[in-house]
Amino acid sequence: MRPFFFILSLFLMPLFMRAEEQPSDVVLRQALEEQLGVEFTSNNSVVLLHTGRDKFKAMFSAIRQAKHYVHLEYFNFRNDSIGNVLFNLLGEKVKEGVEVRAMFDSFGNSSNDSPLKNKHLRAIRAMGIQIEEFDPIKFPWINHAFQRDHRKIVVIDGAVCYAGGMNVADYYINGRPEYGEWRDMHMELTGDVVAQYERIFARMWWQQTGEVLLDERYLAMPAPTSEVTAGIVSLARSREDFQLLADTSTTAGHKVIGVVDRRPRYTPKNMRKAYVAAIDAAKECIQIVNPYPTNVKSVRRALKRALKRGVRLEIMVSAKSDVPITPDVVAFEMKKLAKRGAEVYYNQTGFHHSKVMMVDGRFCTVGSTNMDGRSFLCDYEVNSFILDRETTAELQRIFELDKQHCTLFRAEDYRRQFNFGHRLTGHFFALFRRFF
Repeated sequence: MRPFFFILSLFLMPLFMRAEEQPSDVVLRQALEEQLGVEFTSNNSVVLLHTGRDKFKAMFSAIRQAKHYVHLEYFNFRNDSIGNVLFNLLGEKVKEGVEVRAMFDSFGNSSNDSPLKNKHLRAIRAMGIQIEEFDPIKFPWINHAFQRDHRKIVVIDGAVCYAGGMNVADYYINGRPEYGEWRDMHMELTGDVVAQYERIFARMWWQQTGEVLLDERYLAMPAPTSEVTAGIVSLARSREDFQLLADTSTTAGHKVIGVVDRRPRYTPKNMRKAYVAAIDAAKECIQIVNPYPTNVKSVRRALKRALKRGVRLEIMVSAKSDVPITPDVVAFEMKKLAKRGAEVYYNQTGFHHSKVMMVDGRFCTVGSTNMDGRSFLCDYEVNSFILDRETTAELQRIFELDKQHCTLFRAEDYRRQFNFGHRLTGHFFALFRRFF
């Protein structure tokens, strides 16, 4: 019988070898399609917007060119100069006959230090802008503490989408005195991926208002279930109708993108499963920038598996934070990963609020998701998983430049850099990390 098994192994071995040799982007795509039903499209362009100045300049230019509609979904619109410029511009577009719908999260609004108040909302609505507050916080308040809308999406005429990690606030341009520079990452997206973001907005709008955005004015996109979807057929505009930033990469117009959307009641495990799949697909290197990487059990285990199989893991966190307690929990988490071989970099340039991950130089993800319990277990979130080497390489170049302004954190630095009180806080609140 031994010769039989020997010959059989000769036939089977190439199959196992081919599976093992599959590049990480192929592995990820298969996992997201099969496990989560993610739809990948391949005719897209991406322009990375590294700064708030880049984002608002590009987005305002596109809004000025709108002919039919502008849809905005944000965690918060801060009542400051950039917010005023945005709403005044949207008010002018309404006068031109453009429909404007805007949604903001009630908790996101009330938790910032310059919220939109009722008088501001009345003034905005007087301009003809339809603005809605998602899940208004009412008594008993605890009922509204979870499942907040943390997405940042703007869709214009079904042709261009702006998405990523930035809300609407001055500090993305000017920074803040207590932090200095406020860093984040956003994208200008064109191609079929735009319709997927429009569908996400339409679901949320319908959930809050009951208005179904389903007629000939909106970009047609077949619903994956019986739920509401959005869309336009006859009046849909193409990228060529707009003067937009140029995707100068050789893969412009051919980038493969899958959108992962987390909805608490319907797809609660989507985001953490997507991150686990991305980490498990890695063969050489994982690079992460995230402001609050306190993680959840499944992601934590995936990172440990990657280190165990020899994958290089580089994590960049911010030396400053806008959330009390979180830095101590992050340090506790980073100490454990550093002890297993991860390279942890503390960025010193201000508050690095970007939410990106690059794997093997083959794919990346950019979106609204923080690597913490709130994003993975509670909030509405959306990320693009971009299977494109050139977009990934651009993010890697930024990562390498940022490393020049970082200090390397080693496991043995933990006791020296964090006193007993901070270490105790980190250990204790790590028990409750799923809530913040």
